[in-house]
Amino acid sequence: MAAGFPQSAPKPLRSGIVLLDPSSGQPQRVIVLQYTPSSLTRSLQPQWYQPVQGDQLVNRNRLNAPPIETIHLEAEVDATDQLESPDQFPIEAKHGVNHLLAALETIVYPTTAQLRAANSSQAAGSLEIAPIEAPLAVFVWSKSRIAPVRITELSISEEFFDLQLNPMRARVTMTMRVLSVDDLGFQHTGSNIYLRYQDQKEKLAGLVAGGTLGQFGISGV
Repeated sequence: MAAGFPQSAPKPLRSGIVLLDPSSGQPQRVIVLQYTPSSLTRSLQPQWYQPVQGDQLVNRNRLNAPPIETIHLEAEVDATDQLESPDQFPIEAKHGVNHLLAALETIVYPTTAQLRAANSSQAAGSLEIAPIEAPLAVFVWSKSRIAPVRITELSISEEFFDLQLNPMRARVTMTMRVLSVDDLGFQHTGSNIYLRYQDQKEKLAGLVAGGTLGQFGISGV
């Protein structure tokens, strides 16, 4: 490389959600967040074994299942820069960020085709209408964090509208629950994804150098 020309910075990775067919596991849609959120909050709720009366394990320290992990993030979508070049960005010029919001919102909607099919089955006299199965949502945040999730809350704050009242900027707040093998069962498509997710945690934990009791100022426990 010629002197005076700095090496270009590496392209940052993006985060987002992949929707998989629940039966085949094939990707149906890849939703890439326009901007990587500046922060991400996670909480873990341990699933300790709850003994019943007369249980011999009453005083044992046992885990019943993987913890319930909740992920909370805020993401921004913005089309104000694209307004300066409407010929290059005709979708943004016409819809603002409506299409970006719709891609996230429709994750938690059954499709209109599914709704019509359920209504037809009901009209035909079906005694039992099965709940509509949604695609499996997989949250991707780098190669080491790929987890099946269920969106439990999605809120949108829209800001700055064009003359047709299309939102040009919005803030999306999303809460997701990681789906473990306890939620899915080992035979489900998402279980292998979850096991790889937890296995990566265990590998990372193994990289931490072990301490000594002397560092606590004690010689034994």
